Amino acid sequence: MTTLDTAAAAVRTALLEDFSLEMTGKDVTKLEEARDTIPQGTRINVTFLGNEDLPTRLAAARAVKRLGFVPVPHFSARRLGSRADFEAFLTALRADGSCDNVFAVGGDPAGPEGPYEDSLSLIESGLLREYGVRHVGVSGYPEGHPVIPDDVLWSVLRDKSAALAAQGLDGGIITQFGFDVDPVLAWIEQVRDAGITLPVRVGVPGPAGVRRLLGYAARFGVGTSTAIARKYGLSLTNLMGTAGPDRFLHALADGYDPVRHGDVKIHFYTFGGLRATSEWITRFRADHHL
Repeated sequence: MTTLDTAAAAVRTALLEDFSLEMTGKDVTKLEEARDTIPQGTRINVTFLGNEDLPTRLAAARAVKRLGFVPVPHFSARRLGSRADFEAFLTALRADGSCDNVFAVGGDPAGPEGPYEDSLSLIESGLLREYGVRHVGVSGYPEGHPVIPDDVLWSVLRDKSAALAAQGLDGGIITQFGFDVDPVLAWIEQVRDAGITLPVRVGVPGPAGVRRLLGYAARFGVGTSTAIARKYGLSLTNLMGTAGPDRFLHALADGYDPVRHGDVKIHFYTFGGLRATSEWITRFRADHHL
Protein backbone atom coordinates (compact mmCIF):
# COMPACT_ATOMS: atom_id res chain seq x y z
CA MET A 1 0.00 0.00 0.00
CA THR A 2 1.39 3.40 -0.99
CA THR A 3 1.61 6.38 1.33
CA LEU A 4 -1.37 7.95 -0.45
CA ASP A 5 -3.37 4.74 -0.07
CA THR A 6 -2.53 4.62 3.63
CA ALA A 7 -3.58 8.23 4.09
CA ALA A 8 -6.87 7.66 2.25
CA ALA A 9 -7.59 4.59 4.36
CA ALA A 10 -6.92 6.59 7.52
CA VAL A 11 -9.37 9.28 6.40
CA ARG A 12 -12.06 6.70 5.57
CA THR A 13 -11.52 5.11 8.98
CA ALA A 14 -12.02 8.48 10.69
CA LEU A 15 -15.16 9.22 8.68
CA LEU A 16 -16.71 5.84 9.49
CA GLU A 17 -15.87 5.89 13.19
CA ASP A 18 -18.97 6.61 15.23
CA PHE A 19 -21.32 6.53 12.23
CA SER A 20 -25.02 6.91 12.97
CA LEU A 21 -28.15 5.26 11.57
CA GLU A 22 -31.80 6.16 11.20
CA MET A 23 -35.00 4.21 11.83
CA THR A 24 -38.73 4.86 12.10
CA GLY A 25 -40.87 4.12 15.12
CA LYS A 26 -42.17 0.99 13.40
CA ASP A 27 -38.73 -0.50 12.78
CA VAL A 28 -38.20 -2.10 16.20
CA THR A 29 -38.40 -5.66 14.86
CA LYS A 30 -35.98 -4.76 12.06
CA LEU A 31 -33.58 -3.27 14.61
CA GLU A 32 -33.73 -6.45 16.69
CA GLU A 33 -32.94 -8.48 13.57
CA ALA A 34 -29.95 -6.25 12.77
CA ARG A 35 -28.61 -5.84 16.30
CA ASP A 36 -25.65 -8.21 15.88
CA THR A 37 -24.37 -6.29 12.85
CA ILE A 38 -24.40 -2.85 14.51
CA PRO A 39 -21.59 -1.80 16.90
CA GLN A 40 -22.72 -1.24 20.47
CA GLY A 41 -23.03 2.45 21.30
CA THR A 42 -24.04 3.44 17.76
CA ARG A 43 -26.28 6.50 17.65
CA ILE A 44 -29.64 5.63 16.12
CA ASN A 45 -32.05 8.42 15.20
CA VAL A 46 -35.76 7.67 15.62
CA THR A 47 -37.83 9.73 13.19
CA PHE A 48 -41.02 11.64 14.03
CA LEU A 49 -43.52 10.63 11.35
CA GLY A 50 -47.04 11.93 11.06
CA ASN A 51 -48.56 8.42 10.95
CA GLU A 52 -46.94 7.33 14.22
CA ASP A 53 -48.07 8.18 17.75
CA LEU A 54 -46.23 8.90 20.98
CA PRO A 55 -46.31 5.28 22.29
CA THR A 56 -44.77 4.08 19.01
CA ARG A 57 -41.97 6.64 19.19
CA LEU A 58 -41.28 5.89 22.85
CA ALA A 59 -41.23 2.13 22.25
CA ALA A 60 -38.66 2.63 19.50
CA ALA A 61 -36.42 4.81 21.68
CA ARG A 62 -36.65 2.24 24.48
CA ALA A 63 -35.72 -0.57 22.10
CA VAL A 64 -32.69 1.35 20.86
CA LYS A 65 -31.45 1.80 24.42
CA ARG A 66 -32.34 -1.76 25.48
CA LEU A 67 -30.29 -3.20 22.62
CA GLY A 68 -27.21 -1.24 23.63
CA PHE A 69 -27.38 1.70 21.24
CA VAL A 70 -27.81 5.45 21.79
CA PRO A 71 -31.34 6.69 21.04
CA VAL A 72 -31.68 10.04 19.27
CA PRO A 73 -35.42 10.79 19.20
CA HIS A 74 -36.64 13.34 16.68
CA PHE A 75 -38.89 16.29 17.50
CA SER A 76 -40.87 17.61 14.55
CA ALA A 77 -41.68 21.21 15.50
CA ARG A 78 -44.68 21.74 13.23
CA ARG A 79 -46.21 18.39 14.22
CA LEU A 80 -46.30 19.25 17.93
CA GLY A 81 -49.85 20.33 18.69
CA SER A 82 -49.07 22.11 21.94
CA ARG A 83 -46.47 22.85 24.58
CA ALA A 84 -48.10 20.07 26.60
CA ASP A 85 -47.40 17.60 23.76
CA PHE A 86 -43.78 18.70 23.67
CA GLU A 87 -43.41 18.31 27.43
CA ALA A 88 -45.20 14.94 27.46
CA PHE A 89 -42.65 13.54 25.02
CA LEU A 90 -39.74 15.03 26.97
CA THR A 91 -41.14 13.78 30.29
CA ALA A 92 -41.47 10.23 28.97
CA LEU A 93 -37.99 10.26 27.44
CA ARG A 94 -36.48 11.55 30.67
CA ALA A 95 -38.25 8.83 32.64
CA ASP A 96 -36.71 6.24 30.29
CA GLY A 97 -33.25 7.82 30.44
CA SER A 98 -33.44 8.51 26.70
CA CYS A 99 -33.39 12.29 26.52
CA ASP A 100 -29.66 13.05 26.46
CA ASN A 101 -29.56 13.24 22.67
CA VAL A 102 -32.35 14.53 20.42
CA PHE A 103 -32.78 15.83 16.89
CA ALA A 104 -34.88 18.94 16.22
CA VAL A 105 -36.42 19.43 12.79
CA GLY A 106 -39.14 21.66 11.39
CA GLY A 107 -41.09 18.81 9.83
CA ASP A 108 -43.17 18.27 6.71
CA PRO A 109 -46.40 20.23 7.40
CA ALA A 110 -46.53 23.56 5.57
CA GLY A 111 -47.88 25.23 8.70
CA PRO A 112 -47.48 24.48 12.42
CA GLU A 113 -50.12 22.38 14.16
CA GLY A 114 -49.24 24.14 17.43
CA PRO A 115 -46.98 26.88 18.80
CA TYR A 116 -43.69 25.73 17.23
CA GLU A 117 -42.92 26.96 13.73
CA ASP A 118 -39.45 25.47 13.34
CA SER A 119 -36.61 23.70 15.13
CA LEU A 120 -35.18 27.01 16.33
CA SER A 121 -38.36 27.63 18.30
CA LEU A 122 -37.90 24.26 20.04
CA ILE A 123 -34.37 25.19 21.07
CA GLU A 124 -35.30 28.70 22.19
CA SER A 125 -38.21 27.40 24.28
CA GLY A 126 -35.68 26.27 26.89
CA LEU A 127 -37.58 23.04 27.43
CA LEU A 128 -34.89 20.81 25.93
CA ARG A 129 -32.34 21.94 28.48
CA GLU A 130 -34.93 21.95 31.28
CA TYR A 131 -35.70 18.27 30.70
CA GLY A 132 -32.07 17.17 30.62
CA VAL A 133 -31.22 17.19 26.92
CA ARG A 134 -27.48 17.60 26.40
CA HIS A 135 -27.00 17.29 22.65
CA VAL A 136 -29.27 18.59 19.88
CA GLY A 137 -28.92 17.68 16.23
CA VAL A 138 -30.20 20.02 13.52
CA SER A 139 -30.57 19.75 9.76
CA GLY A 140 -28.26 20.97 7.00
CA TYR A 141 -29.02 21.22 3.28
CA PRO A 142 -25.95 21.20 1.00
CA GLU A 143 -28.15 21.26 -2.12
CA GLY A 144 -30.75 23.60 -0.70
CA HIS A 145 -34.33 22.96 0.34
CA PRO A 146 -37.31 22.48 -2.01
CA VAL A 147 -39.29 25.39 -0.49
CA ILE A 148 -36.92 27.36 1.78
CA PRO A 149 -34.64 29.97 0.13
CA ASP A 150 -30.90 29.55 0.64
CA ASP A 151 -30.49 32.87 2.46
CA VAL A 152 -33.11 31.78 4.99
CA LEU A 153 -31.43 28.40 5.46
CA TRP A 154 -28.10 30.06 6.23
CA SER A 155 -29.65 32.61 8.57
CA VAL A 156 -31.52 29.95 10.50
CA LEU A 157 -28.47 27.67 10.73
CA ARG A 158 -26.44 30.50 12.24
CA ASP A 159 -29.30 31.27 14.64
CA LYS A 160 -29.58 27.63 15.72
CA SER A 161 -25.85 27.39 16.34
CA ALA A 162 -26.00 30.54 18.47
CA ALA A 163 -29.12 29.39 20.32
CA LEU A 164 -27.51 26.07 21.22
CA ALA A 165 -24.47 27.87 22.58
CA ALA A 166 -26.67 30.27 24.56
CA GLN A 167 -28.55 27.31 26.06
CA GLY A 168 -25.29 25.57 26.96
CA LEU A 169 -26.18 22.63 24.70
CA ASP A 170 -23.86 20.60 22.52
CA GLY A 171 -25.02 20.23 18.95
CA GLY A 172 -24.36 18.78 15.56
CA ILE A 173 -25.60 18.99 11.99
CA ILE A 174 -26.95 16.08 9.95
CA THR A 175 -27.15 16.86 6.26
CA GLN A 176 -29.81 15.86 3.80
CA PHE A 177 -28.53 13.00 1.67
CA GLY A 178 -27.15 13.57 -1.80
CA PHE A 179 -25.41 11.73 -4.61
CA ASP A 180 -22.69 14.29 -5.38
CA VAL A 181 -19.79 14.88 -2.98
CA ASP A 182 -18.71 18.23 -4.46
CA PRO A 183 -21.62 20.37 -3.17
CA VAL A 184 -21.41 18.64 0.21
CA LEU A 185 -17.76 19.52 0.76
CA ALA A 186 -18.27 23.04 -0.61
CA TRP A 187 -21.21 23.53 1.75
CA ILE A 188 -19.21 22.34 4.78
CA GLU A 189 -16.51 24.87 3.92
CA GLN A 190 -19.19 27.58 3.82
CA VAL A 191 -20.41 26.40 7.23
CA ARG A 192 -16.92 26.82 8.66
CA ASP A 193 -16.45 30.19 6.91
CA ALA A 194 -19.67 31.31 8.62
CA GLY A 195 -18.04 30.59 11.98
CA ILE A 196 -20.21 27.54 12.68
CA THR A 197 -18.07 24.88 14.37
CA LEU A 198 -20.76 22.26 15.01
CA PRO A 199 -19.72 18.72 14.00
CA VAL A 200 -21.26 17.64 10.70
CA ARG A 201 -22.65 14.21 9.90
CA VAL A 202 -22.90 13.80 6.15
CA GLY A 203 -26.15 12.11 5.20
CA VAL A 204 -25.55 9.06 3.00
CA PRO A 205 -28.16 6.63 1.64
CA GLY A 206 -27.55 3.05 2.65
CA PRO A 207 -27.78 0.47 -0.16
CA ALA A 208 -31.26 0.49 -1.69
CA GLY A 209 -33.16 0.02 -4.90
CA VAL A 210 -32.49 2.62 -7.57
CA ARG A 211 -36.18 3.41 -7.97
CA ARG A 212 -36.54 4.01 -4.23
CA LEU A 213 -33.46 6.22 -4.08
CA LEU A 214 -34.67 8.32 -7.00
CA GLY A 215 -38.09 8.62 -5.38
CA TYR A 216 -36.61 9.99 -2.17
CA ALA A 217 -34.34 12.30 -4.16
CA ALA A 218 -37.32 13.77 -6.02
CA ARG A 219 -39.14 14.31 -2.73
CA PHE A 220 -36.26 16.17 -1.09
CA GLY A 221 -34.96 18.11 -4.08
CA VAL A 222 -31.72 16.14 -4.44
CA GLY A 223 -29.93 16.44 -7.77
CA THR A 224 -30.07 13.34 -10.01
CA SER A 225 -28.80 14.53 -13.37
CA THR A 226 -27.34 11.90 -15.66
CA ALA A 227 -23.81 13.03 -14.77
CA ILE A 228 -24.48 12.89 -11.03
CA ALA A 229 -26.20 9.50 -11.29
CA ARG A 230 -23.28 8.07 -13.26
CA LYS A 231 -20.77 9.47 -10.75
CA TYR A 232 -22.66 7.88 -7.84
CA GLY A 233 -23.23 4.56 -9.59
CA LEU A 234 -26.96 4.85 -10.20
CA SER A 235 -28.32 3.31 -13.38
CA LEU A 236 -31.14 5.41 -14.79
CA THR A 237 -31.82 2.66 -17.34
CA ASN A 238 -32.10 -0.12 -14.75
CA LEU A 239 -34.48 1.07 -12.09
CA MET A 240 -34.83 -2.48 -10.76
CA GLY A 241 -31.18 -2.51 -9.72
CA THR A 242 -29.65 -1.47 -6.40
CA ALA A 243 -26.92 1.00 -5.51
CA GLY A 244 -24.70 1.59 -2.51
CA PRO A 245 -22.63 4.60 -1.49
CA ASP A 246 -19.21 3.06 -2.28
CA ARG A 247 -18.17 5.72 -4.79
CA PHE A 248 -19.60 8.54 -2.70
CA LEU A 249 -17.60 7.52 0.38
CA HIS A 250 -14.40 7.12 -1.62
CA ALA A 251 -14.88 10.58 -3.14
CA LEU A 252 -15.71 12.07 0.26
CA ALA A 253 -12.57 10.59 1.78
CA ASP A 254 -10.47 11.86 -1.12
CA GLY A 255 -11.83 15.41 -0.78
CA TYR A 256 -12.11 15.64 3.01
CA ASP A 257 -9.58 17.89 4.72
CA PRO A 258 -9.86 18.02 8.54
CA VAL A 259 -8.33 21.50 8.57
CA ARG A 260 -10.88 22.96 6.15
CA HIS A 261 -13.90 20.82 6.99
CA GLY A 262 -13.52 20.18 10.72
CA ASP A 263 -15.26 17.35 12.54
CA VAL A 264 -17.11 15.20 9.97
CA LYS A 265 -18.77 11.80 10.38
CA ILE A 266 -21.34 9.77 8.42
CA HIS A 267 -25.08 9.38 8.99
CA PHE A 268 -26.76 6.57 7.06
CA TYR A 269 -30.34 6.91 5.89
CA THR A 270 -31.53 3.30 5.91
CA PHE A 271 -33.80 3.43 2.87
CA GLY A 272 -32.97 -0.20 2.05
CA GLY A 273 -33.35 -1.45 5.64
CA LEU A 274 -31.32 -1.42 8.84
CA ARG A 275 -29.76 -4.83 8.37
CA ALA A 276 -28.88 -4.27 4.72
CA THR A 277 -27.22 -0.98 5.65
CA SER A 278 -25.31 -2.30 8.66
CA GLU A 279 -24.11 -5.38 6.75
CA TRP A 280 -22.98 -3.16 3.88
CA ILE A 281 -20.97 -1.00 6.30
CA THR A 282 -19.33 -4.10 7.78
CA ARG A 283 -18.35 -5.38 4.33
CA PHE A 284 -17.09 -1.96 3.21
CA ARG A 285 -14.89 -1.62 6.27
CA ALA A 286 -13.56 -5.17 5.89
CA ASP A 287 -12.86 -4.74 2.16
CA HIS A 288 -10.88 -1.58 2.84
CA HIS A 289 -9.25 -2.77 6.08
CA LEU A 290 -10.89 0.01 8.08
